[in-house]
Amino acid sequence: MNKPGTTKIERNLFDEFRKAISRKPENYSQSGTDKWIIGIAGAIAISFIIWGFASPEGLGVAASAALDWVMTNTGWLFVSAAAFFATFVVVVAFNSFGRIPLGKDGEKPQFSTTSWISMMFATGMGIGLVFYGVGEPLFFYMSPPPGTVDGSTDAALGTAMGTTLFHWTLFPWAMYAIVGLGMAYSCYRMGRPQLFSAMFVPIFGERVVHGAGGRTINILAILATLFGSACSLGLGALQIAGGIESGGFMSNVGSSLVVVIIAILTALFVASAVSGIERGIQWLSNANMVLAVILAVLVFIGGPTLFILNVIPNSIGSFISDLPAMASRTAASGDVATWLSSWTVFYWAWWVSWAPFVGLFIARISRGRTIRQFVTGVLLVPSIVTLLWFAIFGGGAIGLQERAERAKDMGGALAQMVDGAPNIDFNSVLFDYLGALSLPDWLKATMLVVTVILIAIFFVTGADSASIVMGALSENGAEHPSKKSIIFWGSSVGAVAAVMLLAGGDHPAAALNGLKNITIVSALPFVIVMLLLCAAIWKDLSRDPLVLKNKVAQEVLEQSVVQGVERHETGEFSLLTTEIEIVQPAGSAADDDDLYEKDAVR
Repeated sequence: MNKPGTTKIERNLFDEFRKAISRKPENYSQSGTDKWIIGIAGAIAISFIIWGFASPEGLGVAASAALDWVMTNTGWLFVSAAAFFATFVVVVAFNSFGRIPLGKDGEKPQFSTTSWISMMFATGMGIGLVFYGVGEPLFFYMSPPPGTVDGSTDAALGTAMGTTLFHWTLFPWAMYAIVGLGMAYSCYRMGRPQLFSAMFVPIFGERVVHGAGGRTINILAILATLFGSACSLGLGALQIAGGIESGGFMSNVGSSLVVVIIAILTALFVASAVSGIERGIQWLSNANMVLAVILAVLVFIGGPTLFILNVIPNSIGSFISDLPAMASRTAASGDVATWLSSWTVFYWAWWVSWAPFVGLFIARISRGRTIRQFVTGVLLVPSIVTLLWFAIFGGGAIGLQERAERAKDMGGALAQMVDGAPNIDFNSVLFDYLGALSLPDWLKATMLVVTVILIAIFFVTGADSASIVMGALSENGAEHPSKKSIIFWGSSVGAVAAVMLLAGGDHPAAALNGLKNITIVSALPFVIVMLLLCAAIWKDLSRDPLVLKNKVAQEVLEQSVVQGVERHETGEFSLLTTEIEIVQPAGSAADDDDLYEKDAVR
């Protein structure tokens, strides 16, 4: 029986808490290049490059066959995993884990909020916004997803913008947040190396993580990053080629010139990467954000301004109302398998392949922020900016298209329906839109040049981050990987991008499909890795000293108050604390019901 004025607390809770507060940061002495990782991952990359240059048609056929298998058997996995990732990060941020700092207690953020947002946004999806900013909403307006609404109608406007936001806002950033959260906590809170495998210590243990299992995880992270970055480089090269054609500098840009553009971009981002994160990426990100804002303001003024303003609330409402249907759409929902592989599943695969390096990068720039600050910033800020970007570019393009269709002036339309599908060239439709704005010709020509520069810098800021991350994963989590490692992986990204484009074919649409096919297939193994990562993060956070301290405090307080009310009928009492002591129950020195007792009520 308890002594009067004492509380009973389960011993294992106190034991867990004592271990947590006495746990020292984990330190690892491993350094230098991991020959197994660089050897296996490098061999796979080089083999893929040789295959692609030797037989691009054969690679294209193999990629198409692999895509068919992935879509038939695992398309549901991409859709389900994306919904789970978004739910997971919200739950983590807004329960007791939210107050945990991503660093030592009291540590301040390394970067200002403005620089933090700029680097995060530019790295996360900048080049994709420029490539798809006009084309995707316009495509969905003219040809909505199967089983939804009729094209080129008022309802199609909401569906087009809602579907676009579904692909580009909360869901992709949730994937980035999972990797960023896991890495920031593992590295800056627990003192583990900047290795993807280090995040899995809670569920696999150190022996597995530092052995073949950990190396496998790091190799998969490198390969996902390699193919995801190469896809972005390919998109950027295609759009720059489209800008060259639209500006009248050259007609019929072929694959040879696209490969030259890839080589130039590769040289630029490798140079940026070896300059270091602070001097290279931060400066480029801030400069590019300024260029993007100026371009968006000019397009807003020169486009259908009032229409764009109305698009914003319409887009938000459609996104919210259509979210359950969009998040649960699979090939089993009807004849939508082809549509999914071209759009939703492609995006989820692309974001998964970007998650390793974007997540690790935002972890590096988010040290010192709490989990709640981190998740809120990562989910909301880029999503708001993305909404505004698509409203200005995609919504404005729909406004011009609607005006032309209503006036039956198809010569002034940005696209037309041909054989049941919009004839939109994603490489050049942005430049067509800029040319249709109500602005002076000299200004529109200047905007075209600025847009090409914007595309190039957006890619450089993303790809140099990818090179640094792949270098770090190859060198046991080195904070500053060697230049030779960065150059190797950067060059590999450029070569893989060229191979992916050539595998698709000479036609721009075929080349784009080649990029999409290989990206989806390469991302499949990493979906499994990310699902396991969620379990590792939850287990790690559950044992954090701050979480356990709150559990102990709540348990002690609740039992103390209960005893105080029982002992003092007037309800007037105070709580005092004393040193914790272990009391063994009579007759059993090692009974599972061992309790801690402490004087708590007076």
